[in-house]
Amino acid sequence: MNNVKKKVYRNTPAFTMMAWGSFIFFVGLILIGLYTLKEPLMVKGYYLMGCVGLISSSFTVSKVVRDNQEDEDNYNRIFAQQDIEE
Repeated sequence: MNNVKKKVYRNTPAFTMMAWGSFIFFVGLILIGLYTLKEPLMVKGYYLMGCVGLISSSFTVSKVVRDNQEDEDNYNRIFAQQDIEE
């Protein structure tokens, strides 16, 4: 018997590629917009810091929401098993 389990991903490769593609596309648009902006370097730096902060915090928020949901599911599964055993 072969007990090796196949690794299963939640998202299809096409959806993953679309997500990363759109991310790279919009980061590119932000950089082009900052490059062509007719403002001093200080203003461009302020906008760039805001964009980088927004991007990094959106990754963090999505990870926290996902982790909290997984923890809630695991918590419910543990107590559901305990109810079955009693």
